[in-house]
Amino acid sequence: MRRTRKTLGLLALACAGLVLATATAPAALALSTPQVEQGSLVSAKKIKSLSATEIAAYLRESKFPVPPKAQGADLYAVVYRTVGVDGSPTTASGTVAVPHKSRKDLWTVSYEHGTTATRAYVGSMDEGDGRAVPMMFAAAGFIAVAPDYLGLGTAPGFHPYMDHASEASATVDLLRAARSLATGQGRRLSGDVLVTGFSQGGTATMAVGRQLQAGPGLGFRLRGLAPISGPYEVQHVQFPELIAERLDPRTSAFYLAYWTASMNRLHHFYDSPAEAFQDPAVEALYDGNHTFDEIIAGLPASPLDVLTPKFQQWYLNPSGAVLKALETNDDTCSSWRPRVPVRLFAARGDREVVARNSRNCLRDLRRHGTDATLTDVGDIGHMDSPLAAMPTVLRWFTDLR
Repeated sequence: MRRTRKTLGLLALACAGLVLATATAPAALALSTPQVEQGSLVSAKKIKSLSATEIAAYLRESKFPVPPKAQGADLYAVVYRTVGVDGSPTTASGTVAVPHKSRKDLWTVSYEHGTTATRAYVGSMDEGDGRAVPMMFAAAGFIAVAPDYLGLGTAPGFHPYMDHASEASATVDLLRAARSLATGQGRRLSGDVLVTGFSQGGTATMAVGRQLQAGPGLGFRLRGLAPISGPYEVQHVQFPELIAERLDPRTSAFYLAYWTASMNRLHHFYDSPAEAFQDPAVEALYDGNHTFDEIIAGLPASPLDVLTPKFQQWYLNPSGAVLKALETNDDTCSSWRPRVPVRLFAARGDREVVARNSRNCLRDLRRHGTDATLTDVGDIGHMDSPLAAMPTVLRWFTDLR
């Protein structure tokens, strides 16, 4: 659950435009339907082409680790076919990074980004972790992808924030699109997939892993999961901490309002924003066009001033639609047994997504017999935790390969 901030000071580098088009065909409503064109490319535009020297400078500037013997890579902004939350055909966008030298039996890494309520603040449209992380893995010889998710980037409609089913389907379809892009360049993918992600992307990492493991017909083999600082238990950890004002108040207000507006579109909590929000104008801030600073300026300073007293109590003692929304999405660690190793990362100093989320996820995974560990990356804040964790994730993924 992170607010996405732009990575400052990234190198301004020349970009080449390359557009690939695919034929339009009817999309189907389920991942398993044979005739679906989910994951087919609509377009792919090259937005970066960096040499080994340039990519090392780029990663150092963005504070992500430089792989040993780094190679150059190309980064593409892609649009591809997928399905919406109701199963209807739609499109989504994301990034795909392709290494220059490695050509055979390439493993794939998927990076799931953290919270943003601004459609332009994602890798296909803006500098940040949605570009830097895929380029880091491509420099290490992986094909790497980063989905924007539904409703962000160039995707139509609203973003279904914290809806893990759509995060998973959008990611799996981007993996398919990346496979087509790579194959068209004469690259051969092994089908082995590693997944990592931060904050909202931490829970998305687990949801993507569950989808890949459950769908062998997709042509991918899940090999490892490395979620960072995810809000795995919104009901039992995040909401009580947030409403008790034990977390950062500004970002807590941001997350609380965002979750409410998003889940109402999926599960129907209210007919009018005035039923849920003390200031009904809050809902309109989450239209995908407001920046983080604009949203924060329109929110109260405390999460207790976001919701009406009725909704505060409903969240603390959930029932009905709220309980359904929580139970549907609070199961990414408890509802399945990963047959691959899971390496969790969290920061004990995190005052936005408390580390108890990760400790409880570790407990659930070990109850299932999963090979799982949890690394405390230190007494640091939420936004610093992916920077602290990523060197270990990079080494571990390279060792697994």
